[in-house]
Amino acid sequence: MKRYVAFLRGINVSGKKLIKMDVLKGIFVDYDYRNVVTYIQSGNVVFDADPARAAELRSDIEKMLEKELGFDVVTIVRSIDEIKRAIGNNPFKEIDGDKKLYITYLSDNPKKEDVATLDSVLAFGEELHVRGKELFFVTLMYGNTKLSNNFIEKQLKLDATTRNMATTKKVITL
Repeated sequence: MKRYVAFLRGINVSGKKLIKMDVLKGIFVDYDYRNVVTYIQSGNVVFDADPARAAELRSDIEKMLEKELGFDVVTIVRSIDEIKRAIGNNPFKEIDGDKKLYITYLSDNPKKEDVATLDSVLAFGEELHVRGKELFFVTLMYGNTKLSNNFIEKQLKLDATTRNMATTKKVITL
C-alpha cells in the first residue's frame, strides 16, 4: 500500500458542491480505500491504495464521487512522495514574509507557451514558476490574484486545484 492525497477541486465553495468531510471519508472507506483521513473543508483526502492502481486513481475517484454525490468533482491525485518532492522543488524557499506561497496541482505537464501567458497577468509582488505538474506562485493575497483555478485551467488547458503551502505540508503528515 502507498499513501496518496486526493485534492478535490471546487467543493464547499460559495454554497456549491457541499459535502461534509465525514460523508466524504465514508465514501472513500466504502470503496475500499484504507486509512482515510480528511483535512479541512476544501477537500483534501489522504488515503492508502495499491500502487498498482496509481494510474487509475484519479479516474476511479472522480467516477466514485459523481456516482455518490451526483455532481462532477475534478480531482488531482498525488502520492505523498510526489508532494514531498514538490515541496523540495519549491523555487520560493525564502519568500518575503508578507507574501503567501501556493501550489497549483496540475493534471499534466503544461506546454511552455501556455505557461508564458500566465506571466502577463502577474500583479506587483507576484511571481510564478512551473516545475513539472506543479505551478508555484507567491502573491500578497490569493483572493485578489488573477491566477485563479479557472484562469489557470483556461490558459494551460489542464485541470488544476490550488492549495497553500501550509495545507500542502499538513497533508503529508496525516
